[in-house]
Amino acid sequence: MKLTSIGANISNNDVSCSNSLVKNIEADIFKLEELGAHSARLTNVTGDDVVISAIFEDDLLETINDGIVNILKTNAEDLGDLNGISQSPKDAGEGVSYAEADIRKDQYYDAIILGFDTYGGEPFVADVANSAIKAAIGMDYVYDVSDLIVNHSKKIPGVGFVSSETDDPVVVATIDDIEAVGVVAGAMIGAVLGNKNTYLVERGSPCDVIPGSVIFSATAFMNGNIIDLAIPFQNKTRILK
Repeated sequence: MKLTSIGANISNNDVSCSNSLVKNIEADIFKLEELGAHSARLTNVTGDDVVISAIFEDDLLETINDGIVNILKTNAEDLGDLNGISQSPKDAGEGVSYAEADIRKDQYYDAIILGFDTYGGEPFVADVANSAIKAAIGMDYVYDVSDLIVNHSKKIPGVGFVSSETDDPVVVATIDDIEAVGVVAGAMIGAVLGNKNTYLVERGSPCDVIPGSVIFSATAFMNGNIIDLAIPFQNKTRILK
């Protein structure tokens, strides 16, 4: 089994996603299940970026990825990152973000998904995202983690190429044990927040930060359900006196 997450800026402004955009995407998610996905959701809404995630059998990789991009195209207020997709690396531009990880087939499907947004393509965002990946690698009950963010063009199976200018990364980690979700998510979120000018936001929050900053949302995708981790982690980290 695989989990893929595809993120894109398809909003008609640079700081937020409208309620209608979110609702329209959510209304079309069933199309991925019709294509064979075990489950699919609009997992992250971060500033003006959305992330659609799906879990499916390995042989459906290209079909599901193409289906996700088609949903994004159908509902886009502005084609934005979709314009950067090309069938050749030399013509690719700033495009959709992509993360892929294996997930165990013989149990509940649990994963952690981080979606990032920058206002001005702040270059340190790749290091920020990579700190979450490095924090998850090797932890107990982590089954797989998406690849490190690298500064070159990338081929997305079933979709095409995007260039190194793609600047709002997505990170995924798949989990073997439900009780490890909080431990792994805590390590990933903590690693990200250790970076300069980086802020955790609730799902759907606009990019209300001083430019030069990065925001991210954290979602637990658990057996087809989504949990906005910003809310419980805000409570969890409240200092008791």
